[in-house]
Amino acid sequence: MTDRKLIIFGASGALGKGAAKTLIQKPFNEIILFDRKFDEPFSDERIRTYQIKDISVENNVLAALHEVKTSDKTQLHLFSTIGGYYGGTSIWETEEQDFDRMIDMNLKSNFFIAKHFVSLVKRSYSGSICFTSAFTSLQPEKFKFIYGASKSALNYLVKSLAEEGKDLNLSVNAIAPFIIDTPANREWLKNSDFSSWMKPEEIGELVYSLIENHNFVSGNILRLKHRFNK
Repeated sequence: MTDRKLIIFGASGALGKGAAKTLIQKPFNEIILFDRKFDEPFSDERIRTYQIKDISVENNVLAALHEVKTSDKTQLHLFSTIGGYYGGTSIWETEEQDFDRMIDMNLKSNFFIAKHFVSLVKRSYSGSICFTSAFTSLQPEKFKFIYGASKSALNYLVKSLAEEGKDLNLSVNAIAPFIIDTPANREWLKNSDFSSWMKPEEIGELVYSLIENHNFVSGNILRLKHRFNK
């Protein structure tokens, strides 16, 4: 019988918490959650939580993934919600520190996650990764240069790793939401139509569908926009 494990990076953020609410209901043998802090414990004995430091530091990612055990009978799946936003300034007003921060949060951190997750997949039966990109990475907008550029670089990582991972039974995809229904976004855009926004719990269902079909779905940047109620 196949051993199925799930890893979530950024499990306590608005997206991670909502997606995890969905994903922990799925048939995984073990669920490993990483974030800087956790507000409350989980009663489900399948769930293990680990506090991590800055994951733009490679050794911190290496130490985190060292906690994950695998075997040649394990399907190993990872969802990364890691990323950050910066916008509202023109290209010529963008400061070097903001440039570096977006590269660290959106590209470098996920590169380290991918790099060291692959080491685990090499010892596993198969694996999958779903990263969190952004709609603007595929459709440039004003005043979002370094945010969009860092997410576009993440897209290239996804597509490159999807090609390189074929021989490892590794699939790699990313979601690219336009806007996610979170408390912070509702506060920021108070007069918006919230029903059109992506729900974290629904994103969890989408991520699970990628996991369920990871043997043939890979290399995709999934645009999430124009949501409507069923």
